[in-house]
Amino acid sequence: MNVETVEWDDPSAEALRAAMSREMDERYADMAGFDFPEDFSVARDSVVYTGLARTEEGLAVGHIALRRLGGELEIKRMYVAPGHRGNGVAVALLEAVESAAARAGAGRVVLQTGDRQPDAVRLYEREGYTRIPVYPPYHLVPNSLCYQKRVT
Repeated sequence: MNVETVEWDDPSAEALRAAMSREMDERYADMAGFDFPEDFSVARDSVVYTGLARTEEGLAVGHIALRRLGGELEIKRMYVAPGHRGNGVAVALLEAVESAAARAGAGRVVLQTGDRQPDAVRLYEREGYTRIPVYPPYHLVPNSLCYQKRVT
């Protein structure tokens, strides 16, 4: 699996983020009216790394990003297309983003996920991420779970 660095607005990256949004809208359909905090969205100028996982044929099947949030580097928009899950794509994406964070001088990365994403929780815990208290802005979002991993 090849993970390449791309721009945030790369068309394949945008398409994978749109697919992720559709899937999350289904998982959290009962929260459709919830007023998410502004920091929940990702401002392009906060992104320090965007990675795409591609098959050997060049098909983009996974996405991950790293953004600045306060004094932290936070993993955002990690997504693997359903037909490619369970094949090491997510692990390759995490390895790539952790390397990018270490190169940027971070001591750790943080992330937020939701309680309706048990597959993501299992992945993060298996890959050495540990639960931390819910941090802003996610303290305003019901069902948030937050994790960290040292990358030095």
